[in-house]
Amino acid sequence: MDLHLKNKVFIITGGFKGIGRGITLQLAQEGAITAVIDRDESARDQFCKDIEAYTDTYRTFILDLNDTDGIAPIVEQVHKEFGHIDGIVNNAGVNDNKALETTDWREFERSVHGNLTHYYELMHASCAYLKESHGSVINITSKTAVTGQGKTSAYAAAKGGVLGLTREWAAALVHDDVRVNAIVVSECWTPLYADWIKTFGDEKAQQARLSVITDKIPLEHRMTTPEEIGNTATFLLSDRASHTTGQWVFVDGGYVHLDRALN
Repeated sequence: MDLHLKNKVFIITGGFKGIGRGITLQLAQEGAITAVIDRDESARDQFCKDIEAYTDTYRTFILDLNDTDGIAPIVEQVHKEFGHIDGIVNNAGVNDNKALETTDWREFERSVHGNLTHYYELMHASCAYLKESHGSVINITSKTAVTGQGKTSAYAAAKGGVLGLTREWAAALVHDDVRVNAIVVSECWTPLYADWIKTFGDEKAQQARLSVITDKIPLEHRMTTPEEIGNTATFLLSDRASHTTGQWVFVDGGYVHLDRALN
């Protein structure tokens, strides 16, 4: 299926690795032009090698999104170079385990800032251009906003904010034909996730912990892949999803909505 994305311009945050990379590479395969904002300069060379298998028309920007004032100049640079911005993927963030019992309000606010404020600022800076192009937006969020997890109050609050903003922006921009949807991620195998599994000990201990998790994922008892998130995101960004807006789409093997006791 042709998704009609050739030469469309998308800005993606956190696109060098993990879910952001999965989305960016899928957009590139569809002929889109991607502008990636990421703070991990050490990952840029490998990302460039990967995306150049599909295209040589892309841009990368190194920015820690906690420095939120740095976002608008990047948006302006992308628009000046290409003349249009057709979509946004708000993705970057980290589950930093800021628990209720041990996190004061200052730490809480810093965590929410790092996981939510840049979503707002990228949309704020891009809003006029999205109206011009009748663009599309994907916000990546987490099942913690829906299910809770325990010991991650700040992250859950930020990801709940992403769900709320998805509906708010869809409503605010509906008369401009700008669509806004969220993808809710549960257990997705990313480099950050792999690093977390390593904290459980040797390889046997890691596999044991991983099995505890995957046994609770109804469909195929396995982790979601970044490529699967990328496939769904790319479809939702395209005009093939032209009447879909304000939705929270769960790409999670049934983790949130199906009985985990299924066998």
